Amino acid sequence: MSTIREFRTDWRNWIDTPVRWTGLAAGVVVNNLVTFSPESDVDLLYAIPVLGICAVGGVLLADVVAHPAARGVRQASAAPRRIRDHVPRGLSSTLLVQALLLVVLLVVAVATASTDATGHAGRAVACDGRDQLVGPWPGPYYAWPVLGGLAVGTVVCAATLRRITMRAADDERRRIRARATVGAWGLLTAAPLFAVSLTMATAMLSLSCGGWMETVSFWALGIVAFVSVLTAGWCLSALLLPQAYIKERP
Repeated sequence: MSTIREFRTDWRNWIDTPVRWTGLAAGVVVNNLVTFSPESDVDLLYAIPVLGICAVGGVLLADVVAHPAARGVRQASAAPRRIRDHVPRGLSSTLLVQALLLVVLLVVAVATASTDATGHAGRAVACDGRDQLVGPWPGPYYAWPVLGGLAVGTVVCAATLRRITMRAADDERRRIRARATVGAWGLLTAAPLFAVSLTMATAMLSLSCGGWMETVSFWALGIVAFVSVLTAGWCLSALLLPQAYIKERP
């Protein structure tokens, strides 16, 4: 059962966007102040989910600070609110496919990873036994930060979407915040997918034993990298200006 209320139009309407942006800005500040790993590439893998989670925190903060005051008679509706009715369908479907693809690529990378020339496990891929070692390769050393960030970010974003959906507000406001939340989750999905697919494509290009499979894999991974970077831009725009898309069917 849901509630339908009449909401006042006041300062809460214009402060919503700046408060949401505060979360993203906080993520940038945290990543500049905190070093999660002495290695820059691994530090970046941790920085991406931190940025996404902080962005979701901005959405939650906006939901608290800019939540409109209600007036009038409270009415009950028998139709339950569902998360899927408020999230953007096209973007959500694209991100679900990319999240699955990210997991598949990481599983393949972990299964094929080898110790590199300096003795670090899971950071290279071998060709012709160990006659040729190519790195970096997104093996276990790089996979766990990505998978961990994706898992934590998914839980945080799902909880945020549930709160937004269940909280009393008008449908337009719910859709704006739901779209911003999905955009934040998209950043911690599409950005790692871009990094993983590009790294694997570069390594495949350097291998000498792949044959035609190497060529096919290189082009497939290149296409994935290209699509994922476009998706990351789409997610960033949805996070920063979700109201610009609100008139289209979510």
